[in-house]
Amino acid sequence: MTITRRDFVKGVSFAAAAAAFADEHGTRLPIAFSTLGCPDWELKKILDFAADHGFAAIELRGLQGNLDIPSHPAFAAGQLEQTKRDISGHGVKIACVSSSTRTGEEDSGKRAKELADGRRFIDLASSLEAPYVRVFGDGAAVEKGAAPGEELKARVAAGLHELGEYAATKAVTVILESHDNFTASATLKDVFRRAASDHAALLWDAHHTFATSSEEPEFTVKQLGKWIRHTHIKDSVGTGEDRKYVLTGRGTVPIKRQVEALRSMGYKGYFCYEWEKVWHPDLEDPATAFPDYAQVMSGYLRGSH
Repeated sequence: MTITRRDFVKGVSFAAAAAAFADEHGTRLPIAFSTLGCPDWELKKILDFAADHGFAAIELRGLQGNLDIPSHPAFAAGQLEQTKRDISGHGVKIACVSSSTRTGEEDSGKRAKELADGRRFIDLASSLEAPYVRVFGDGAAVEKGAAPGEELKARVAAGLHELGEYAATKAVTVILESHDNFTASATLKDVFRRAASDHAALLWDAHHTFATSSEEPEFTVKQLGKWIRHTHIKDSVGTGEDRKYVLTGRGTVPIKRQVEALRSMGYKGYFCYEWEKVWHPDLEDPATAFPDYAQVMSGYLRGSH
């Protein structure tokens, strides 16, 4: 989808207004963006952009092509404290540190490595005073969109419990993203009950529960609200596997209703924009998409009070 210069200028104006609102009222709107959407930006540019456009937080999902965030030089032992000062100086929070950990891995050797990687991300999140680390529930070859079997669900629940108990010692919570074969409320509810950890919860990718499992947002929030700690918001057009991502509010995903459903149950987390530029390089640049998101979400959030 293309965006006109007029639309872009309008989006920038709304983003500036959101930043001004934050300055006037001493608090920013609870919007964030994932660094998955700006793979070419260095951390300073990301922080500058977030602060200048009214974003309260960022989600760390890769930096400059490196998805293994703990290994990035910005978070090396000798640089970590300066990085923390840079983040704090911008008035921006780290909403989540997102890993690629697959809690459903079956092979014992691969599983041990996956969970060890999860602990590395938990350690970094703790150092950054970030509340959450994202993990996935996949690990076995299951047809895309199919419900996971009992063995896979049991492995995911066990992985969440193990990582959740470790995270508890670090003041962090592990959040399973509604993704892959784990997008149906019934499946996710079963997994969280089995995991039985106060530090294992849900990252609600509101696009996937709607587009993959055909759930209306009000239903999903009613079923899973007690576990929702963080969100991924994005819009698209089309159906099934033919969906194409578009700028916020231009597609068929009921984002305004998703916001209203979350607000109705007292959600206090961030509304995080996941613009998948890493996986879809043809998407609009973040300098266009991020301010546009700030514009649309500012309207939705103020309208949901």
